Amino acid sequence: MIVLALVGSSAAVARDRHIRIEYLSKSGSMARRRDLSRFSAVLVALLFTLIGVLSIRLVWDDYRFDETSPGIGVPQWWYSIWLPILSVAIALHAVGLFIRRDRRE
Repeated sequence: MIVLALVGSSAAVARDRHIRIEYLSKSGSMARRRDLSRFSAVLVALLFTLIGVLSIRLVWDDYRFDETSPGIGVPQWWYSIWLPILSVAIALHAVGLFIRRDRRE
């Protein structure tokens, strides 16, 4: 479920369809909207970069301490490795959105 949520989030950021408050994002001048869009892309990139970096520690601990899943006994890092990978993908999509906003304006 986490992988599906992160893949969906990545697609939403890439298509600029992530959650926002329409009243703030659609009101004001064009320059204000552009600045809010850029600010949003920067915050998304920072957040998911932070999640990616911190989750690398989680994966390393799962690997180092040989954690296994309680249900089927496979290594836990098989599941947790996707969190940093997909978080970095979302951050890269946000950076791409920021760059596209600069080129468009």
